Amino acid sequence: MTERFSSHLIESALSHCKPPKHIYIGYSGGVDSHVLLHLCAANLKLKPLITAVYVHHGLQLVADDWAKHCQKTASLLGVHCQVLRVDAKPMLGESPEEAARNARYSALKTLMNSDDVLLVAQHRDDQLETVLLQLLRGGGLRGLSAMPENTAFGLGRLLRPLLNVAKPAIDVYARIHGLSWVEDPSNQSHDYDRNYLRNAILPLLKQRWPACDKTVARSARHCADAQVVISAVSEQLFLQVFNSHDQTLFISQLTACPAHEQALIIRHWFKHLKLKMPSSAFIARVQSEILNARLDSDPIVARQHYCVRRYRDKLYCLPSLVPAQFEAVTWLTGQPSLTLSNKKTLTWLPSSTGINRSLWQDATIKVCIRHGGEKIRLPGRSGHHTLKKLFQEADIPTWERETLPLIYLDGQLAAVADLWISADFYSEEVDNCLTLRLLKSS
Repeated sequence: MTERFSSHLIESALSHCKPPKHIYIGYSGGVDSHVLLHLCAANLKLKPLITAVYVHHGLQLVADDWAKHCQKTASLLGVHCQVLRVDAKPMLGESPEEAARNARYSALKTLMNSDDVLLVAQHRDDQLETVLLQLLRGGGLRGLSAMPENTAFGLGRLLRPLLNVAKPAIDVYARIHGLSWVEDPSNQSHDYDRNYLRNAILPLLKQRWPACDKTVARSARHCADAQVVISAVSEQLFLQVFNSHDQTLFISQLTACPAHEQALIIRHWFKHLKLKMPSSAFIARVQSEILNARLDSDPIVARQHYCVRRYRDKLYCLPSLVPAQFEAVTWLTGQPSLTLSNKKTLTWLPSSTGINRSLWQDATIKVCIRHGGEKIRLPGRSGHHTLKKLFQEADIPTWERETLPLIYLDGQLAAVADLWISADFYSEEVDNCLTLRLLKSS
């Protein structure tokens, strides 16, 4: 079983990406990651590129001792070791396991530059556990595909060179080479689903099906292959209904698709927006409560961090928090920008069309929100127009209108955000005007 552990194993994994500038190894101090680090450090060509990384979650009283162990072990192997401290406290609706994993990977991503790779030590039993957990949670093909051997990670790549290696082979390698490692006592706790599977269920499964780690891993690869095909189909369907300008979906085109294609498109939309995949129940609610709602209604389907709602023929995915309004404020003429209390920023730029610079510099400038009934006269159009009418013409959703700043010069409405300038203040004069820009926080 030790024959598989050679430089070839690591080099084979690295051959599927560009030659790395730097190799980070996720090193917890446990046996699996110690074996991975030992394998990599044995390769003299790779050794100068290696940094072992211990992520200090702060969840165990002995975590400081584990960090020292990792630093000492790395030093003995002749490789650099870096300790990253993270806050792994779970947020609302987040399990302790999920919180620790998210904190760990978020910290590791900050290290990655282009052509860097991160190696982690998950093996075939870890893959088996992942598939079973996804199956018990009702996961779809993406979940049942489990962990990929090679995937994008931050600006670099994440590789799992031991993913097709059996756990007993790793343990044998560690004993033969006299490796020392730390044992996390929480691994014996059945409070965590993965530990319960590992300690109580998998031994029984392997008594009946000794090769289940290998066969389930093969099923995961079949699911991954099928997911590649489905993702390609989803991408084609998605692009037909997607509005890249505002990251929305056209409802009329979406509802023209069969229900199962609608679900594929919505999931692909969430992937494009880099959001956690929605459940089947959530998608069903979007279909029944929003897509089939009256055109003049404003239904909302919300989750913890985001909500889906419609405006006219567009489907929006927005943060759950209602966009904040802001307090009225004076904009000093000497300031090129003004940050509002809702974290949006107004700035002006020199221009040959826009607000007359002289009028701007001589005025008292106030910035506030709408109160209702405001009107403005626009260049090239006769009469005055209510902002409500202009917002409707510009297809601006109702929830955005109350957050847009109105700019007043000496008490007169001069501009609405960076959308419109009043004809009373508009000018076309080379290098004697300014134009406004509204920058949204990310």
